[in-house]
Amino acid sequence: MDIQIGLKKILKKGFLSSELDFERASIIDRKLRVLIKEHPELTKERDRLRDILVAYEDKHWVNAEITEQQVEESDLAEQIAECENKFNLSRKQSIKAKLKEKGLTQKQLGIILGHTSETYISELINGINPFTLNDLILIHKLLGISMEQLVPTTLNAQTIIKVKNAVVKLNNPKLQIKIEDLVEV
Repeated sequence: MDIQIGLKKILKKGFLSSELDFERASIIDRKLRVLIKEHPELTKERDRLRDILVAYEDKHWVNAEITEQQVEESDLAEQIAECENKFNLSRKQSIKAKLKEKGLTQKQLGIILGHTSETYISELINGINPFTLNDLILIHKLLGISMEQLVPTTLNAQTIIKVKNAVVKLNNPKLQIKIEDLVEV
């Protein structure tokens, strides 16, 4: 789960470690706002998530001198999280279209994948929790969706920063790369 932090993992951990975690959690919070209409049982989890978001903001952004590095990290995290969100939305639309085409429901897909909870399969499709690689391979084979549409290729923030620093350190004029080149848009 290098790209996406699931709701349950955040709640179990009880805190956010980075700006990218914060941005991902913010997106999950927005998705939960919509999902709660269909699944009111998620209200308590959303409330806990919101408490974790507030605690992160209080610790890292309130009454502190904000550095340029913090702003850059926040901007990069926001960019990555939005790329992940766009990818998840596209994947969701592809899966739903293929389910409709094949005359299957989300619940039936969940049964095929071995997930008995309707809420959990909904969380998977909505990008709140990550699919396993086995889930994605089965969806690929069952629904005929390309793996490129199912498996994200966005690099995580730590890798992007590591690559950027390595390229700068090499100081090779023939090897120039910007962070924007490493983040899919």
